[in-house]
Amino acid sequence: MDSGEKKEKEKWGLDLNLSIQEEFSTGLGFQEFLGEEKEAENDQLGHDFGRDSDFRIRERDSVVETDDFTSSKRLRYTIEEKGKAKVDCGGSQVNLDFDLNLDLWGFEKDPVEGKMDTWPFEAGLLSSGPVMHNFFPDSVERNTQVDNYDVPRKDNVFEQRKEIALSSVRKRQSRRKEQKLMQREIARNVAPRFAHLGPQEQMKQHKEKKVKLREADLEMEPDLDDSQSPFSLALEAIKMRQTVRKGSSTGFSESLFKWVPAKAKDCDALKRDVPTLLDLSLNALAKNADAIVSLEHVPDKLRHRLSQLVSDCGVVDAHFVELLARGSPTEIRLRNISRLTEEEFSKIFSVCDTKDLTVLQLDLCGRCMPDYILHGTLARSSHRLPSLATISLKGAHRLSDIGLTQLAVSAPALQSINLSQCSLLTSQGISDFVSCFESTLRELYIDDCQNIDAAIILPALKKLKCLEVLSVAGIETVCDNFVIGLVKACGINMKELGFANCMQLTDISLRIVGKNCPNLCALDLSYLHNLTDSALKHLANGCQSIRRLKLCRNDFSDEAIAAFLEVSGQSLDALSVNNIHRVAHNTALSIAKCSRNLVSLDLSWCRRLTDEALGMIVDSCLSLKLLKLFGCTQITEAFLNGHSNPMVRIIGCKTGPVLEHLGALEPQENPLRYSPLTSFC
Repeated sequence: MDSGEKKEKEKWGLDLNLSIQEEFSTGLGFQEFLGEEKEAENDQLGHDFGRDSDFRIRERDSVVETDDFTSSKRLRYTIEEKGKAKVDCGGSQVNLDFDLNLDLWGFEKDPVEGKMDTWPFEAGLLSSGPVMHNFFPDSVERNTQVDNYDVPRKDNVFEQRKEIALSSVRKRQSRRKEQKLMQREIARNVAPRFAHLGPQEQMKQHKEKKVKLREADLEMEPDLDDSQSPFSLALEAIKMRQTVRKGSSTGFSESLFKWVPAKAKDCDALKRDVPTLLDLSLNALAKNADAIVSLEHVPDKLRHRLSQLVSDCGVVDAHFVELLARGSPTEIRLRNISRLTEEEFSKIFSVCDTKDLTVLQLDLCGRCMPDYILHGTLARSSHRLPSLATISLKGAHRLSDIGLTQLAVSAPALQSINLSQCSLLTSQGISDFVSCFESTLRELYIDDCQNIDAAIILPALKKLKCLEVLSVAGIETVCDNFVIGLVKACGINMKELGFANCMQLTDISLRIVGKNCPNLCALDLSYLHNLTDSALKHLANGCQSIRRLKLCRNDFSDEAIAAFLEVSGQSLDALSVNNIHRVAHNTALSIAKCSRNLVSLDLSWCRRLTDEALGMIVDSCLSLKLLKLFGCTQITEAFLNGHSNPMVRIIGCKTGPVLEHLGALEPQENPLRYSPLTSFC
């Protein structure tokens, strides 16, 4: 087929090289054009045109005679000859010269019903050749015999042909309309996830959400004189200091920081952290885990550290898991068992003695632990895990509501469960599970469970009497109403909240948290673009015992963060202001003055900080052990080699491999984060 013929086929949507006999008898030439009609319609169409009649098709000088349309010979046409042919019906020849495109045949749509109301042949629209009424010449009488074959009535043939064509066009148009509507709906739902709102759009969206929640906001008690609150006083002092500094003869940063590199003080080379013999031994064991014969009599603390190192090396296999499960273990902690198969998991845990098992961590177990494997191993009987208090099944993407129910029956003493990234779990499954532990459950992690609707699980969560930790990061349905209802019911006991990537939250949520969570110790507010400086004001005035705070990728101002640290910075031991582009010297000065108990600090992508600012932070915070500076390309060797804190590890710069120190400060976690284990008889 040459290029001209290909273009013609793309133009009309069908192959015009099919003979007229094939097109009108079987409809093969019109299948794509008419929306791929059913075979039954094609068969009926062929019958109506006289499948058994003796039509002879003449193309110019060549004649092809057939006794049956189904065995007709396929003819080849040139571009100029396509659509033009002679049909011999009963000895009379008729020229065919018409457009096979229905839109060019003169169809007109009714403006109300969208139907074709004009049949071009009846209106005589084809002037380039005889109309189709002459397809059967007058010499052929209707219902007469020609060579002992029945010739169909021409009026019936064209009426049927017309109905089939119209029906096909309507179906095709209806399908296209439905597809367009469906695509628009999908695009409308997906687009907000990829849209990046500017400051004005964010402020507009923030105001709209405030209007929707005005009733809930009015129910709250009015604030006292805000100008006399600790946060407001600190913010005013910072702004005044900034004004005075800018008006001085020296530059703002020069007058604010007076830091001199340690080498200028003729200090010796900095003493670096030297690994202990125990650390070296554990690293050697982790790299050769396949050669370990037994872990009997090894304390749980060392087992945990060894398990972390083996997981970091990516060599957790069936052999190492079997070592941890051998005997009657009290703790099994594995952060990555993605290499295990279903058969290996069943073989290990079907014979494991779990009567004393208190902590079970099987993260990334989606490959090896579907519902039926869980039912045959850990949850094969009631009270199979009688002492289990903490379980983590993060990444169990094959765990469903059925498996979760079986687990609840098998472990009646659960106090903490991590179900993050379990994508099959639904709102009903979580509600039913939580209802089984109303008086015992203290910690619940359901991050990134996208099938969960926060409004549906809220009534069940409000009944939890001992809830201390709740993480709902990444659940899109979490909104201000959810936070208000939860915190009013459980806020007095709440110690940790995780709201990262809950994009609907506004300052209203932080206001109610500040009023009702006086014992809050940890808070994650990462990626919440609707929050303003008022959110920090509510936290500073109400939650002054926060120890761990994450404020990644928010739009807080440098002055507001500094004011928060002036009020609540003394209790902080971990702070992250990763990618808050407005962080500058005010924040650095407040950290150096008021947050000297920090152990971990993340200042990645804060490019307004200078060597002097970072030097003063590191030299002032003597407890600081980990400093993250990813993306801080403005930092020079003057700070990296000039600070005087020998205990701090700086990652993200040129000081060493990145992955080597990422887990350096992960705490040796107890079974529960904030409370001792409670025994339930």
